[in-house]
Amino acid sequence: MTDDERAHWNERYREREPPTEPSDLLREWIDDLPEGRALDVATGGGRNAIFLAGHDYAVDAIDVSEEGLGIARERAEDRGLSERIEFVRSDVEDHDFPAAVYDVIVVSHYYSLNALPGFKRALAPGGVLLYEHRLHPPGDGSHTFRFRPNDLLRATLDLRVVRYEEPMEITEDATDIRLVARKD
Repeated sequence: MTDDERAHWNERYREREPPTEPSDLLREWIDDLPEGRALDVATGGGRNAIFLAGHDYAVDAIDVSEEGLGIARERAEDRGLSERIEFVRSDVEDHDFPAAVYDVIVVSHYYSLNALPGFKRALAPGGVLLYEHRLHPPGDGSHTFRFRPNDLLRATLDLRVVRYEEPMEITEDATDIRLVARKD
């Protein structure tokens, strides 16, 4: 990630309050996930990391933005959960994830096919990957940080895909795709 991209994310977190509620996908699956250690990728304001910590996970929350991590840290402290979360400032694309340590990995609105092999390697046996992001609308080349149809599915076929949702009709509106996959 370039310095300009880092500056963009820091500025974004200075200007806009990041969401506080966890992703719907995580909330829906929390009772079916294995217990243990979790990774929140591109944590931003920490909504998913805080939710996981509140469910007794030891969480690593990674993000490139110092501003985002500062907000996440403050929110975790306000809820008495900062002891359960390790905040890591790092570029996800370049981060060297440890092998087979995470029981749960959550990726919410972060696009990277290049980082997926690292996420999969970091999953412990029986670990679950929850991934949600926007789908690329048809005929629009301006959405370079969105998945094209079936990209995420194809990139995770070495895991056991438990759930995959992709809309039948892609419109100009932002449409999420959702994946839940387990490492056997």
